[in-house]
Amino acid sequence: MNHYLLFANQLYCYPILRPIQDAIIKRGDQAAWFIDNIPNLLTDNDAPLLESIEAVQKYNPVAVYIPTNWIPDFFPGVKVEVFHGFNVGKRSNTSQDHFRIRGLFDLYCTQGPDTTGPFRQLAEHHGYFKVAETGWSKLDPLFKMTAEDSLRQELKTDKPIILYASTFSPKLTSAPLLADTIKSLSQSGRWHWIVTLHPKMPAEVVDIYRNMSGEHLTFFESDQDILKLLNTADAMLCDTSSILHEFLLLNKPVVTYNTAVPAPHLLNITDKNKIEQTLEYALSRPDSLMHSIQEFGNNVHPCRDGKSSERILQATDDFIANDMGKLKPKPFNLWRKLQMRKRMKYYRW
Repeated sequence: MNHYLLFANQLYCYPILRPIQDAIIKRGDQAAWFIDNIPNLLTDNDAPLLESIEAVQKYNPVAVYIPTNWIPDFFPGVKVEVFHGFNVGKRSNTSQDHFRIRGLFDLYCTQGPDTTGPFRQLAEHHGYFKVAETGWSKLDPLFKMTAEDSLRQELKTDKPIILYASTFSPKLTSAPLLADTIKSLSQSGRWHWIVTLHPKMPAEVVDIYRNMSGEHLTFFESDQDILKLLNTADAMLCDTSSILHEFLLLNKPVVTYNTAVPAPHLLNITDKNKIEQTLEYALSRPDSLMHSIQEFGNNVHPCRDGKSSERILQATDDFIANDMGKLKPKPFNLWRKLQMRKRMKYYRW
């Protein structure tokens, strides 16, 4: 029985690592968690928590999985990067951040061709890590959902369902600007709206949308299951929130308002008076738009069978069997090692 460690140091790590946990347990191996500087959100259904660095070292995992860009060198096992998002972003330097190599990982499990190609070039250049295209573990539960998982019956509607989601960034959010428009469109009763907002959205904005709840609009709190909303909706209205990329991978259309990253697979508008007609066009699923969405998905995340976690584990097995000990040594990284020891209050070498 192999031991694997799931390292969570941001709240978004939980939904990314849990499918890997489930795949580990399903294959008969053992998983454990280590949580650093975030609330413990583990449940009775999760693997056990290791509460100290000494416990991690005693546990002696063959591999450590983490979605963020740093990992302690003093943890045993192969260091595996599983990413916290796509290489599609809100800032001009997003790609640079996504492909920044810090000399900490042995294996990068990429999501699709748009990340696999650049990382393989970097692997060839640096020589101390490998790359495997596996897909993103976070999306496994989404791709496994069926029509029976839909919220439609709970919402008691046979109308088209529009999902509105917005980022919290003051420069990028559309939530304050579109509140009146969305309220008016929901009151018309033409469609059923479901609304969810980023957990960091200002409370006063959240209250505006929460108070819109009615016969044709359902507000979902940020801690509810977002995957069911994606599975249920027929189209999305958004801005520059990263959630739109997950929705597109279901081959569903997205209308964006003043997005920072316009693209052929999005219907971007800058006039809120055009929201209704653009959503109507999106719901008709025009061939040219759906073709662009398909191309986007094939480039970003072509694996949609819900088995990315299993591929991550297989890639780890392959690395241990074929590559471990054969690559160049990782950089010594003295400064980063000192930073990690200070952050985690661990000063042994």
